[in-house]
Amino acid sequence: MKFGSDSFSYEQCCSQGHSSASTIAAIRSALAAEPDIDSGSITIQMLGPMVLLEGYITKAADRDRAISVAASIVGFANVQDRMLSRFSIQ
Repeated sequence: MKFGSDSFSYEQCCSQGHSSASTIAAIRSALAAEPDIDSGSITIQMLGPMVLLEGYITKAADRDRAISVAASIVGFANVQDRMLSRFSIQ
């Protein structure tokens, strides 16, 4: 999933008025559209051009997928992962 023009880096888009709120909304929507991710416990914050993913994941694959979804919007260099694992022990 790609958003925006391929001719601009994320930092260039931010400097041209791309707001934090619209970035958060785009990531939140993309995560919600992923059928395999339980994104209800993941929060998204912006720290300048950096996207901070926090909260809890219930499957190891959710971490990689959530990072990939956010990176598809802002680039891997602009995603910071602070998600914690909450795996059920069986």
